[in-house]
Amino acid sequence: MNFSISDRGHAYHEKLLSFMDDCVHPAEAVYEKQMRASGDPNFHPPVLEELKAEARGRGLWNLFHPHAEWGPGLTNVEYAPLAEMLGRSIHLAPEATNSNAPDTGNMEILTLFGTEEQKERWLRPLLAGEIASAFAMTEPDVASSDATNIRLRMEFDGDHYILNGRKWWISNALHKRCRVLIVMGETDPGAEPYRRQSMLIVPVDTPGVSIVRGLPVFGYQDRVGHAEIHFEDVRVPKSALLAGEGDGFMIGQARLGPGRIHHCMRAIGMAERALDLMVDRAQSRTTFGQPLSERGNIQDWIAESRVELEMVRLLTLKTAWLMDTVGNKAARTEISAIKVAAPGVALKVLDRAIQVHGGGGLSDDFPLASMYAELRTLRFADGPDEVHKRAIARRELARRTRERSRVTV
Repeated sequence: MNFSISDRGHAYHEKLLSFMDDCVHPAEAVYEKQMRASGDPNFHPPVLEELKAEARGRGLWNLFHPHAEWGPGLTNVEYAPLAEMLGRSIHLAPEATNSNAPDTGNMEILTLFGTEEQKERWLRPLLAGEIASAFAMTEPDVASSDATNIRLRMEFDGDHYILNGRKWWISNALHKRCRVLIVMGETDPGAEPYRRQSMLIVPVDTPGVSIVRGLPVFGYQDRVGHAEIHFEDVRVPKSALLAGEGDGFMIGQARLGPGRIHHCMRAIGMAERALDLMVDRAQSRTTFGQPLSERGNIQDWIAESRVELEMVRLLTLKTAWLMDTVGNKAARTEISAIKVAAPGVALKVLDRAIQVHGGGGLSDDFPLASMYAELRTLRFADGPDEVHKRAIARRELARRTRERSRVTV
């Protein structure tokens, strides 16, 4: 295994570090001020567009995209430390570099499965950062952790599909520039379970598409939103179909592998920032005549956080290396493992940092509470922990069964 940073990766790392220090971190206070002044939880602050222009001018654009035609064409190992750095300013840096979820996954879907017409209409403006998008899979009426349960109907009628059903937790749907949804639904209820679903491209302004509400997370209304959406007799042309009928599950799997590792990389970056804040707070506060940093339990928390972060970073890098060398399918156990481990470790670090900050850690005076809310969603996003653990366990059970069958007595 080789986790060393290539010359190309090192060059991008230095460029991104300069951008974060020179532009992103100083813009965080401006971002908060503009958001508060707007009175709109889904406001699109001007400072974000300024950062996007700066990032593009510095060649820090579409960093996530594996195809050199659309971005730098970095490997997963090269992108890992960059995504971690982006996670240190989660509300600004990913979007400023056009490397934010769910747009990244949707761009990958359109790159892999879109027709030339679909790419021209939707992929190109997404790659340019001119519009935003959302991915509509999860439903309130079924256990959507099992994608075969999805029940939004997509019925073929002449040259169109008619969509009826409900979706929720559709991240990015309330983004002021969200123009398109990639929707997963059922086209053939009688087919084999993994061939019942298809995916369609649905413009947000299509008649019958109703955004009902934005769902809060622990009371926080995310700027880009987590929407509940109703589809009532929504008509889209047959040309909106991605790949073919029954390919929805396959497309979803292709999308979620890279998406999961990107989430984990950013989660590590968020936790690293929380650890920095914890150390700074511990060194600056005194209780009972002694700095917090001298307390044994605080030192334990700092040490445990470093150990756990290094372990999960190494597992993430191993996963990235496997995805680069043997492919996403062969790395699926490791992808599931980091999807369980990284948010869990990050949340532990955040919780310790909040505790060290005292009551301030629960407030909006520090970024920790909102970061915790953001990270807690990752234990559900792209599959809950329990689904990933189930997948890992089943592969381990199958492995031992195979190994025993090879043993001769």
